Amino acid sequence: MTDTIEIPGYKVGTWTVDPSHSEVGFSVRHMLISKVRGKFEKFDATFVTAPNPLDTTVSATAEVASVNTNDENRDGHLRTNDFFDAPTHPQLTFVSTGVRQVGGDYKVDGDLTIKGVTKPVTFDFEFGGFGTDPYGNYKAGFSAKTEVDRNDFGVNWNAALETGGVLVGDKVTITIEVQAVLQP
Repeated sequence: MTDTIEIPGYKVGTWTVDPSHSEVGFSVRHMLISKVRGKFEKFDATFVTAPNPLDTTVSATAEVASVNTNDENRDGHLRTNDFFDAPTHPQLTFVSTGVRQVGGDYKVDGDLTIKGVTKPVTFDFEFGGFGTDPYGNYKAGFSAKTEVDRNDFGVNWNAALETGGVLVGDKVTITIEVQAVLQP
């Protein structure tokens, strides 16, 4: 039996991402001493909220060719088969398989596909709230975060450093900031 939870301002319906107020980003260790951050400039998602918020579903995509780490050479390398292989696998995808409450926190489970490899992941979900913008659009805001091992998705390229260690860390943190709009 699934418990129904109450969230003030919650509305049932289909929601889409407001891209000007949202971001899909990531970070990974570089030379094992600092983090490089990047984002995908083009992405989309649909959220279908059910009468019970725990029955909400999510489907999302990010365009690999839109990767931006503020370094054109690195971005070009990330698009190659060494990393994302954009020509063969032009999108990253996420499809939820469930939403659950753990204590006072929420988790969104789902299948993440990178470079043609699909693995289960769990995002820690932080709800920001609801509100109506100056144009009458009803919006929801939230953040989500997970960590994956890039090798699990066939993203294995690396380079050994003369000082020891490697150029790129294995663990990648994926962060999502979304403002979604309820569709009429």
